Amino acid sequence: MSGHDLKRVAAASLVGTAIEWYDFFLYGAAAALVFNKLFFPQEEPLVGTMLAFGTYALGFFARPVGGIIFGHFGDRIGRKALLMLSLVLMGLATFAIGLLPTYDQVGIWAPVMLVALRLLQGFAVGGEWGGAVLLVAEYSPPARRGFWASWPQVGVPLGNLLAAGLLAILSALQSDEAFLSWGWRVPFLLSAVLVGIGYWVRIAVAESPVFAEQRRRDQQRSGGHREAPGVEVLREHRRGLAIGMGLRLGENISYYVITAFSITYLTEVVGVSRGAALNAVLAGAAAACVAIPALAALSDRVGRRPVYAIGAAGMSLWGFAFFRLLSVGSSPLLLAAFVVGLVLHGAMYGPQAAFIAELFPTRVRYSGASIAYQVTSIFAGSLAPIIALALFRQTGSTTPIAVYMFATCAISTTAAVLARETRGKTFADIDARA
Repeated sequence: MSGHDLKRVAAASLVGTAIEWYDFFLYGAAAALVFNKLFFPQEEPLVGTMLAFGTYALGFFARPVGGIIFGHFGDRIGRKALLMLSLVLMGLATFAIGLLPTYDQVGIWAPVMLVALRLLQGFAVGGEWGGAVLLVAEYSPPARRGFWASWPQVGVPLGNLLAAGLLAILSALQSDEAFLSWGWRVPFLLSAVLVGIGYWVRIAVAESPVFAEQRRRDQQRSGGHREAPGVEVLREHRRGLAIGMGLRLGENISYYVITAFSITYLTEVVGVSRGAALNAVLAGAAAACVAIPALAALSDRVGRRPVYAIGAAGMSLWGFAFFRLLSVGSSPLLLAAFVVGLVLHGAMYGPQAAFIAELFPTRVRYSGASIAYQVTSIFAGSLAPIIALALFRQTGSTTPIAVYMFATCAISTTAAVLARETRGKTFADIDARA
């Protein structure tokens, strides 16, 4: 394969992933800023926010379902077709959220429709990650797989950057009344344009050559009939699944505490303006866009394990400093808190794509990677803002939240230490060991 083809595959995965996560994160930012007022207006502010985060969490509960179903068919018929479907489903759900009536207009039906569309968002993004990462990883040369597979990961902070940036612009240009009335809808409706662009970019990409070769071997051996990939993962690859979930736990929890809960904490407790909070998130997301591929490239040189373990251990301690910096409310300290936090997160998230992909053989890689990544999100990212908010309401302190981050990141550190080192391994070597 030419370097040009690899760059095109990486670009297509980056663009599509950024658009899908733009849609997904847009909901999270809106949950913190407007959904508590427009869809749960009967409750006091922090309770309304908890209910809004509850609908936010539902998207995470739908992600494993999407991961399992998309993974099954992705391991059977190919990576590309499932990626196209996930992009379209996400775009339709996000566009429809921008058209929803509010609680004042239709009563209880407003949050019901919001929940249904959030579930569709979660289902779609559940199938996105595995396909986007594997398409690039399976095209990449083994010596640089960490670097190239990290580009779909860059789509996550880039999507967050787009969502928070557009909300920050609208917030700055509009009064609070106009933003609550109609301004918040604009980023959701723009999703239709972005999905069209993503579809156009991805349609030209060919199927993974590693998968195509695996399917040819399967057909020669057994006529194409074999056990469901998800069942095989649960029966024969439990160690890889446990390591993958352990790697994911602290990374996912720390990310959503930093990017979702902290917005609510800053605006409703510390008293920082909505614009200042969003600008701090923007700065951190921009730093993460640089840190993720750089630290993934480092994992190609020194190994996945040390880079990941250092990131997880650093994040376990940074939580305590993070909230101390936020509580001051000073813009420079806010920027420092988010930038350092998301760079440490990048030390985990950058190598993670290749690391998790290398835990499973080709015949079940989509299913194994998706289950490890998405099932963990139920216990991690989905509940992290809710648990953080509940801990704060119960104690009036952020220290228990920092302890929560410490404990879960310690698990991720342990998983990285216990994992086999896989940098530089060909997928043929990995398949032979499975």
